[in-house]
Amino acid sequence: MNIAWWVKRWSDLYPHKPAIIFEEEQISYAELHSRAKKTACWLRSLGLGKHDRVAVILQNCPEFIELYLSCAYLGAIFVPINFRLSPPELDYILRNAGPRLLVFGENSTKVVHALDLERYKPPLLLASVGSKALLSEALDYGSCIRSFEGEEEVCEKLLAQVDCEEPQAIMYTSGTTGNPKGAVLSFRKTFFNCLNADIFLKLTFEDIMLVVLPLFHSGGLFIQASPSIYKGATMIIHPGFNAPRVYKDMERYKVTKFLAVPTVFNRLLQLETNERSDLSSLEVCAIGGEKTTAEIIDRCWKAGFRLRQIMGQTETSILLCSSEEESLRKPGSAGRPVFHSEVDLVDEKGRRVGPNEVGEIVVRGSILMTSYWQDPARTLETLRNGWLHTGDLARRDEEGYFYLVDRAKDMYISGGENVYPAEVERVLREHPEIEDAAIVGVFDETWGEVGHAFVICKAGSELRAEDVISFCEGRLASYKWPKKISFCKEFPRTSLGKVRKRLLLSQSWPANVWSYEEAEN
Repeated sequence: MNIAWWVKRWSDLYPHKPAIIFEEEQISYAELHSRAKKTACWLRSLGLGKHDRVAVILQNCPEFIELYLSCAYLGAIFVPINFRLSPPELDYILRNAGPRLLVFGENSTKVVHALDLERYKPPLLLASVGSKALLSEALDYGSCIRSFEGEEEVCEKLLAQVDCEEPQAIMYTSGTTGNPKGAVLSFRKTFFNCLNADIFLKLTFEDIMLVVLPLFHSGGLFIQASPSIYKGATMIIHPGFNAPRVYKDMERYKVTKFLAVPTVFNRLLQLETNERSDLSSLEVCAIGGEKTTAEIIDRCWKAGFRLRQIMGQTETSILLCSSEEESLRKPGSAGRPVFHSEVDLVDEKGRRVGPNEVGEIVVRGSILMTSYWQDPARTLETLRNGWLHTGDLARRDEEGYFYLVDRAKDMYISGGENVYPAEVERVLREHPEIEDAAIVGVFDETWGEVGHAFVICKAGSELRAEDVISFCEGRLASYKWPKKISFCKEFPRTSLGKVRKRLLLSQSWPANVWSYEEAEN
């Protein structure tokens, strides 16, 4: 079940088969295996071994995959981190994960430089990808790997024999209390996720998979990249999303498989017809990660994207899926459970609910995370009696198709990124002129959902909406910033004092809405 062995096996069987295409460079399976071995050898020279953590803050690139594989090679734990995070957000994750090494790219130099590196235990080594990204205390990743030329035989012996339940990765997801949670993902989980993705995406050795989703997320790493490696397919990796380039590469490389969030498809549909290209090679095109409406599915079909759907989360990867025909026949449905899992709906007491009754989605099987890293309380809250409680509310029809109703956990998804209002509210309450704040996710044509902040100012304050936004800079990743601001004198509350957020959006409540997008224009 070691993904590094999959690369080795393909390099033995089909050494010249392209594994990755990135910025015109083709990397064969033999080359990818060699680079992963050298990287593993370098990690060992730094004193890293089994279960040591390696944190990575990189945009999509071959080095990301090399480090992912080299950690599996050694049995070290791979910790991918969102490169959009602010210094305080990154600091929390690094203190929680306790990595021995942090590898970062040029675009993350500023945020890494802002860290107090002396605080971390164990001591944190730094390595940068890209010569311009170098800090004085950082190693040059590229030159370090090249220095291990000629040590192939030594590296070959490093391939770890791992127990399937050992941790392979820790992937952080935002938490309802404001602090991210590190989902511990085992080798077994990755393997069964690959099997589910294999079935859902109909993967073959001949496939060309276009990856525009960030690899630090489950969608990019565990639904696209890892299954592609498992099947010996070819990945075209884009460093970021660029709509014209997606169309260009789909036609140029005859892409057969593609997965994206609604925000990406919305951007693709915004291009004029003459700016698009031939999509006839696409065999499977999937959408997930955010709320998917019948409208966007219809628009995509008319544009040549015959969509099938997925629904999942970091702790489980794919949970529910539907075919192209089912997506049309069951508008609004998230589909039925994937093959390698059990998915059910339960009430507050854990009792199974009947057809068309609302319950919380729970999951069990080999696709579950092991725990939340160093967080036994939230682990026990989420994993109960063998079932993982997702926090998503849904109903199920007589044919077994699930329909999302609401989120039991206060969360919205903006551009494919989870945003927990509790985290944003905590930051806004730190402002010296803000008495209280409440964030609600609202519909947005571009991002799917954005944050609408309702703010109560302290007496005498002359706070402006722009001041609320600027306060978030450096404290929150930009995708978490509220895009709409309303100032209130009070909040509607329950008898227990909890803010009734649904009423905040009603017409009877404040109508003075400041829009970030309008201000930008």
